[in-house]
Amino acid sequence: MPRRPHTGDVLRLTRAASVQFMRPIVVRVIRVLDWPTYDGWLWLDGYELSAKGAAVARRTLFVMSAGLIWLDTPAPAARPSTTRTPARRGPVSVR
Repeated sequence: MPRRPHTGDVLRLTRAASVQFMRPIVVRVIRVLDWPTYDGWLWLDGYELSAKGAAVARRTLFVMSAGLIWLDTPAPAARPSTTRTPARRGPVSVR
């Protein structure tokens, strides 16, 4: 039995998943829908991702589970340090 996608999975969809994918796309799964389908097929809700990993469109897709390609989820980008320099303390002049 083919692996079933879960929320958060990142999938590459090609013609192996459905003939609608003449140009492969990458999708982050929102959920697998419980709609009736043919054996081996399923409905997915997901976000189509750009080459940089940003969501560009929400899609509902009908795909063959045997044709799904799982991609490793990219690690979140390192954030710059948020260490702050303490404020100088000293006498305050009042005018």
